[in-house]
Amino acid sequence: MNSSTLNKPTIHPVWLRVTHWLNAVAVIVMILSGWRIYNASPIFPFKIPSDWTLGGWLGGALQWHFAAMWLLFFNGLVYLLFNIASGRLWKKFFPLRPSEVVHDMIAALTGKLKHDALEKYNAVQKLAYVAVILDLILLVLSGLAIWKSVQFPILRELMGGYDTARIVHFCAMSFLVLFIAVHIVMVALVPRTLLAMLRGR
Repeated sequence: MNSSTLNKPTIHPVWLRVTHWLNAVAVIVMILSGWRIYNASPIFPFKIPSDWTLGGWLGGALQWHFAAMWLLFFNGLVYLLFNIASGRLWKKFFPLRPSEVVHDMIAALTGKLKHDALEKYNAVQKLAYVAVILDLILLVLSGLAIWKSVQFPILRELMGGYDTARIVHFCAMSFLVLFIAVHIVMVALVPRTLLAMLRGR
């Protein structure tokens, strides 16, 4: 690593990069195994193509899902705690003003949104990251309402019952898939963001 690289400011600290990639692995495993679990008892009139799923069968998919669940839970908790303790959560994602979101969304859709400073998020990025954090929390809570329905009756009822909790879980998963798809497209358009998440600078 040359001196010019070392002199560049750190955009993403080590703890952020590690938790980001572990979360990415956990989320992908949970989505693919979750699709196999869904296929065993669909709640909508369609199934996910088997080639897109993980686990081979219901029992195998459940094992993958639960293994990734613990990784997502503990790693996500570390991610949240470090973000809060370091002040990064407030610095990076707030304030989040609707007028700025609308302005930056229009700029993005017209190809005029600039990405000069990787250390600063635009309003659309702020909204997307805050939304996906809340979505992951909803996924965990709705997943608990499904997995431990008897043990967490209040959570189950807050979700509208067992069957409604499954719908909430599926919709939250769909939002996460959409976020990942858009995130990958944005990274492809601005490859420097991937380098920053790998090297920190």
